Amino acid sequence: MSEWNDWIGRTETRMDRVDPGMVTRWLATLDRAAPADESAPQGLHWCLCLPDAPTAALGPDGHPRRDDSPDSFLPPVPLPRRMWASSKVEFHASLHPGDSVTRTSRIASITDKRGGSGRLVFVEVEHETHSASGLAVREVQSIVYRDAAAPGTPPAPPPPGDGQFDPAPWDAHRALTPTEPLLFRFSALTFNSHRIHYDLPYATAEEGYRGLVVHGPLTATLLLDLVQREFGDNAIKSFSFRGLSPAICGEMLHLVLRSKDGAAELGAFAADGRQVMSASAAV
Repeated sequence: MSEWNDWIGRTETRMDRVDPGMVTRWLATLDRAAPADESAPQGLHWCLCLPDAPTAALGPDGHPRRDDSPDSFLPPVPLPRRMWASSKVEFHASLHPGDSVTRTSRIASITDKRGGSGRLVFVEVEHETHSASGLAVREVQSIVYRDAAAPGTPPAPPPPGDGQFDPAPWDAHRALTPTEPLLFRFSALTFNSHRIHYDLPYATAEEGYRGLVVHGPLTATLLLDLVQREFGDNAIKSFSFRGLSPAICGEMLHLVLRSKDGAAELGAFAADGRQVMSASAAV
């Protein structure tokens, strides 16, 4: 039995508004034009109903501190490193600037495991975002908490190898280099103060990364944007992603897609061919 069983089934409800300025800033961050039908781009729900803990309530990693009080939605897992490991998203209806939204979140499961790098705790959270017209987005998000890196552990990910990513097997390819301003803008849009995305000494010395880490949902957003560039705005019925390896700020990222029968296989790769993320979409 998990020591956090009391958290399973715990719910939280937040309210927000699809602000037109937020939509404009989201589009500016991604260097893209607004949808022709004036809807909000798919993926914008990651900017809504965000945790808004006071600065004084943040922990050493920049995330809101967790405790065992009835007000703590996430369980107080003591492991110091946290990652957004994966998500499965269903898009049911478009959101529009000016919409008022309500998101209800529920802790679906908590799983304690042992891996090669130590202890892992997976927390699965179900989110449902509604507007006045009904359900807009349903998402199942998996968060993983990890042990601190053991002394002497090489920085992650490993240094770039001699390989070279080959986009030839893919139907669509976009190469870009995530920069510090891009990471800053995405952190601002999503109110994400996790220090691995902006504090280089913390990211390298405390969490053992080789550099500033590109947000997992930012890489997912860029893949989602690639699908929308290929198939059109608000054309996606479902989207899922799983992080495989950290992407590092300042290093080339290859975003690729291939499609068949209304489904798209996607991937994000480092310049040497190391896979950063796998994803899929249905249109």
